[in-house]
Amino acid sequence: MKTKVEGKFSEFFEKWVAKLEEHLQELTKVSNESTVVVRSDPELQALVAKVTAHLKEYYTVKWAAAHQDVVAFFYPVWLSPLENAYSWVTGWKPSSVFRMVDSLRKSSGSSSSRQMKSLNDMSEEKVKKIEELRKRIKHEEDKVEREMERLQVALADRKMVELARMERRIKNGEVVGQMDGLVDVALKGTFSGLEKVMKTADCVRLKTLRGVLDELTPLQCVEFLAATCNFQIQLRYMGKKKASPIDKSNNA
Repeated sequence: MKTKVEGKFSEFFEKWVAKLEEHLQELTKVSNESTVVVRSDPELQALVAKVTAHLKEYYTVKWAAAHQDVVAFFYPVWLSPLENAYSWVTGWKPSSVFRMVDSLRKSSGSSSSRQMKSLNDMSEEKVKKIEELRKRIKHEEDKVEREMERLQVALADRKMVELARMERRIKNGEVVGQMDGLVDVALKGTFSGLEKVMKTADCVRLKTLRGVLDELTPLQCVEFLAATCNFQIQLRYMGKKKASPIDKSNNA
């Protein structure tokens, strides 16, 4: 059974993904037409701004919901097991964006990737700047992972060990009352830490997205966003398709 936060965010997420699919259709159309229809830079920039605003909306709603129940985002019921398998601290791993860029640049020479062509036209200076960004983001990823590890270790600190011992005595009838309050106090710091590390990871994601887009032309931004949105949507589609037989058997 879903909690109130899980239910509300699940509803939001379904609508958000549906809107993302609409944006993807528009991005793909513009990208595919690029060889026959010349669109102005302001027109392309307006499309990019609209899509990035939609992506940012996800984090605005996520942070508000996580303040009420941060644990829900570390095991999101609105995602399939496949999507969760690709998750890094409640979302996509920032460094995966650079692998996406590399893949798009390498595949741009094939006839089936005509719409990706402009990414192959990146100047050496731009390629160098993205490589520098990759290194900075890797450093920030490492900081997030170290903080996550620190939080995990903190679960076994002295206070938590004492609570474990107390619960053992309670089960033997030696201690009564106040257990719930003590658990809340002990976990309050952990939940606060989880919320902080989640937001830090999200900020690295947004910084990565903004950093890459800043180095691309308007058309390259359209093509890059089309590829990243398509990956998320396809991963969701495959995850839901894979999970559906299990869901049916569970509901039988």
